Amino acid sequence: MAGHSKFKNIMHRKGAQDKKRSAMFSKLSREITVAAKMGMPDPDMNPRLRLAVNAAKAQSMPKDNIQRAIDKASMAGGEDYEEVRYEGYGPGGVALIVEALTDNRNRTATNVRTAFSKNGGNLGSEGSVSHGFERLGLIEYPASVGDEDKVLEAAIEAGADDVESDMGEDGGHSIWTAPDALHEVAGNLEKALGEAETVKLAWKPTITVAMDEGGAATLLKLVDTLDDDDDVQTVWGNYEIADEIMEKLG
Repeated sequence: MAGHSKFKNIMHRKGAQDKKRSAMFSKLSREITVAAKMGMPDPDMNPRLRLAVNAAKAQSMPKDNIQRAIDKASMAGGEDYEEVRYEGYGPGGVALIVEALTDNRNRTATNVRTAFSKNGGNLGSEGSVSHGFERLGLIEYPASVGDEDKVLEAAIEAGADDVESDMGEDGGHSIWTAPDALHEVAGNLEKALGEAETVKLAWKPTITVAMDEGGAATLLKLVDTLDDDDDVQTVWGNYEIADEIMEKLG
C-alpha cells in the first residue's frame, strides 16, 4: 500500500489547463443538480451529492451557487441531464474515457466525435477501452497535509486500499478506495487530514502508455478540446508524459 504516481498527469495537466472559472462552476453545478435529482437534496443523506458539494467547495464555489444548483433539481421544467460515457483512442494508441452530463445526446456525441477525429484520435464503442481501467474511488490531498508516512497511516486507519504520494512541486497524495467505500473513507480522512481537494469516482488505468513529445502535443490538444466542451465533465486516459516533455510543451 504505497508508491509514487504521476496520476494527476494522467488525468489532466495540473494547472496547465487554466479552465475559466465560470466554465468550471457550470460543470460543478451540473453534477450537483444531477446528484440532487437522483437522490435526496440533503448532502448528509445523499453520498453522491455530498461528493459533488465537496468538489465544489474545494474549488471555492460560493455557497449561494451550490444551493442554487441543489434547488434546481426540484424545479419543474428544469434541465434534464443524463450521464453518457464515450470511449476511444487518441494519438499513439492512448485509451481515453470521456464522462459527460448532457441534455442533448446528439450534440454531445457529435462534439466528442469531432474532437477525436480532428486531433489524431478515433471514437470507439462503449466498452472498447474501459476494460483497461479499474473503476475506483479517488481522494486527493495536496502535499502540504503531511509526509507520505502520515498520509499512509491516516489512509490505513480510514479503510483505504492504496496510497500514491508524489512530494514534488506539483505533487500530492492520491488515495484509492473501492467504489462503494469512497464516501465512508473520505469522511474518515476528513477527520484526520481535513477537507480533500478531490473526492470522486475515477477510471484508473491498469497499464500506461509513455508519450513522446510529438504525440504528447497532439494528445493534450485533444484532451483540452474535450475538456472545453460544456457537456464533458472529466477526461481519463492511460497516458504518461515525462516531466521534461510537459515543461517543453508548457
